[in-house]
Amino acid sequence: MLSKEKIARINELSKKSKSTGLSADEAKEQSRLRREYLESFRSSMRNTIENVKVIDPDGNDVTPDKVKEIREKKKYH
Repeated sequence: MLSKEKIARINELSKKSKSTGLSADEAKEQSRLRREYLESFRSSMRNTIENVKVIDPDGNDVTPDKVKEIREKKKYH
């Protein structure tokens, strides 16, 4: 997860880009921070999905096979 300071900086750069515009260095920083944020978000989402167990109303495990396979691979690493 991204630190509060980095998220605040992303928001600050976004606000500035809408009002006065960004310098070349600030635009590069914004792009780097956004990329870092997306990587963090995707990693967190992937981890959540890989650890979900889906149960139908009858109590049967209906977790997709792909998720089960990923879990098994991780178990052996």
